[in-house]
Amino acid sequence: MNYQEIGNHTRVTEFILVGLSRNPTSQSVLFWVLMFLYVITLAGNSMIIFLVGINSQLHTPMYFFLGNLSLLDLLFSTSAVPLVMVNSLQNFSTISYSSCFAQLAIQAFLALAECFLLAIMAYDRFVAISDPLRYNLVMSSQVCISMALVAWMAALLLTLIPILLFPISFCGHNTVNHFSCEVQAIFKLLCSNTISLEIMMVACAVISMPVPLILILISYLCILRAVLRIRPIEAQLKAFSTCGSHLMVVTVFFGTLIYIYVRPQSKKSQDEDKIVSIFYAAVTPMLNPLIYTLRNKDVKAAIRKVTCRVKS
Repeated sequence: MNYQEIGNHTRVTEFILVGLSRNPTSQSVLFWVLMFLYVITLAGNSMIIFLVGINSQLHTPMYFFLGNLSLLDLLFSTSAVPLVMVNSLQNFSTISYSSCFAQLAIQAFLALAECFLLAIMAYDRFVAISDPLRYNLVMSSQVCISMALVAWMAALLLTLIPILLFPISFCGHNTVNHFSCEVQAIFKLLCSNTISLEIMMVACAVISMPVPLILILISYLCILRAVLRIRPIEAQLKAFSTCGSHLMVVTVFFGTLIYIYVRPQSKKSQDEDKIVSIFYAAVTPMLNPLIYTLRNKDVKAAIRKVTCRVKS
């Protein structure tokens, strides 16, 4: 059953996910592509978490936050990709109301946590470059753990507050033009008064996206000023290289978020959003470990060390 009659209203009990049901030939292709991306995501992020955990040379603030980032990517991909893979094998698959909102809340929480964590990682790079002699003192283990907990807890609060303060309802419409329970697709089906909810969501969005972006921008402006004081030029390039991976991750992550949630919505953009959401859920978590592995000498050295142990 899709609905329950309550008085003069019809309450939705499950949603129909359209996905690629109108294009069956693409469904099997999507399944195998997602399978490939998900396996690489699991392997890459699990490897970084493992390396940071066992290698004493990586027990530094930078790699502590990198381990947190990999954990977030691993959880985010797992919360979205397997469901899309299963749905891609069915025509107009369904998902229960409770399962849909559990997925929506989990994905929102993980995305918000990553926004804050990327801002913290930018601050970490600023301290490392501008004040290297006091770096270990400023970014002590206690400070790093506290900052990571703040990122996770702030994300949890920003996820729960709109859900607890503004209960929502649906009036019979339950067809979601998406692969999963994506917030914009679900929001279009609401029949309850959404003004208060929209105000709260805008406030949460301002805290979760522009604020971290501004902090990242300020951190890198300070980094640029500090680097320009360094001599010779080779030392400047070395200092910049420690920020390259983080900048690439920030560009991909926030660039995708801005493209999905800031641009004007239209019927054509809804279909584009489905493709971009796949990139966001499946490709971005896969890219992060690749970016840090390919550009980071310490991580590559840790991989070689583990490989030599296995061979011996």
